[in-house]
Amino acid sequence: MRSVKSLLAAGAATLISSVAFAADMPIAAPPPMYAPAPPADFGGWYLRGDIGFSNQSIKKRDYYSYPTLLSLNQQNGFDTAGIFGVGVGYRFNNWFRADVTGQYRGNANFHGFDRTSYTDTGTVQYGSDTYSASKSEILLLANAYVDLGTWWCVTPFIGAGIGASRNTISNFTDHGVNGTAAFGSVPGFASATSASKWNFAWALHTGLAYQISPNVTLELGYSYVNLGDAVTGELVNKDGVGAGQNHVMTFKDITSHDLKLGVRWNLDSPPVYAPPPLVTKG
Repeated sequence: MRSVKSLLAAGAATLISSVAFAADMPIAAPPPMYAPAPPADFGGWYLRGDIGFSNQSIKKRDYYSYPTLLSLNQQNGFDTAGIFGVGVGYRFNNWFRADVTGQYRGNANFHGFDRTSYTDTGTVQYGSDTYSASKSEILLLANAYVDLGTWWCVTPFIGAGIGASRNTISNFTDHGVNGTAAFGSVPGFASATSASKWNFAWALHTGLAYQISPNVTLELGYSYVNLGDAVTGELVNKDGVGAGQNHVMTFKDITSHDLKLGVRWNLDSPPVYAPPPLVTKG
């Protein structure tokens, strides 16, 4: 009997000491809560592409130096034409970005009419000319933009750009009536070879941007563009006789109202933060 009591007492003492030791052991801390890093306040590099159409006009046409020919009434107009552009840019912060763009501006058909007077052997005579041609450009611009805040996921912006435009006139023809063709003294018909001219160009931009994902933003934009001047090649009459290299038609102060749909691809994807892996001991 004494031995049984001794065993029970020893067992109870062992149990009590085990409970006390367990109570003295430190409690493991819970795993740290995952918190994503705060978003960066800059956007980095991006690519862009644009498509749209132009609505162009000119201030006037200048005929080559022919002192007795006077323009009484000019009418000029261009058809709309497609615009295709690409570019690369950098977003410096949440409100300022800049890019360099290149555009190919497709052939816009030109229609012109000119009522004229000219002096022939001391007599003033009147006539008219009907013109046709096509015009295209390559436009290179360095642009800067300011984003004006975001409302309902839409960000309005304004911007400006400067650069150069290569304006090309092709398929120029002049149909004259009453002897008022390209040379004044040769009635009928004249044409000109194609010619290109580089000009200083500038633009004003505005529009709305909508970010559809962290890396993709859509734009609906408007631009007012000043493309400078354009010239034809040498005017040649219906018999193939040229009037000289300085005898060209000049298209003065070409401007355009452009409407474009664009997309920007952000090349610096935001980092993805994952919680640390759970490590257990077997």
